[in-house]
Amino acid sequence: MTRIRPFALAAMTALTAACGGPSADLYPVAAPQVADTIRISFRTVEVREVSLPAYAAADEIAVEDEDGKLVTDANVRWADAPERAVALEIARNLARLSGARVASEPWPFEELPEARLEVRFESLVAGADGNFRGSGQYFVGVLDGRRERSGIFELAVPYDLEGGTPALARARGQLVLDVSRVIAREGLR
Repeated sequence: MTRIRPFALAAMTALTAACGGPSADLYPVAAPQVADTIRISFRTVEVREVSLPAYAAADEIAVEDEDGKLVTDANVRWADAPERAVALEIARNLARLSGARVASEPWPFEELPEARLEVRFESLVAGADGNFRGSGQYFVGVLDGRRERSGIFELAVPYDLEGGTPALARARGQLVLDVSRVIAREGLR
């Protein structure tokens, strides 16, 4: 068994701190309130995949500037990997909206889901105009021969330009809830 001497441990800690630079500020996306209910045609739904554009899938939070350029700050990051987080948000939102058993991939239950959902975001960005915008497509696959579905969404949620990153996080959470509502109403009925 290798034993690390106190001096070596102190040197490794100092080296790690020196190379790592300042720590990043991490921003979680809080779940917005869900007061409405939407009936869907499925008892079980798997959120199989959520894909985001490269800038939205990165840990660094991208914001559009006045010229349309996306700007990031290495010290301002999402608290969770965005694709994983958005998939979990959609699963949670759909479960709360519909009362169905919804989970993100990998499906944790023995019985296969009645429907499988894929969501592909074309854009997911905080605009310089004070709107957090998201657009893309969703696809609902079914195994029992019922009609498979797809649809397009293009939504925007206003946010306070002076509210900083917490305002962006709230807007992203609301936008993902709004996308979940569209999917429940149009794709899972």
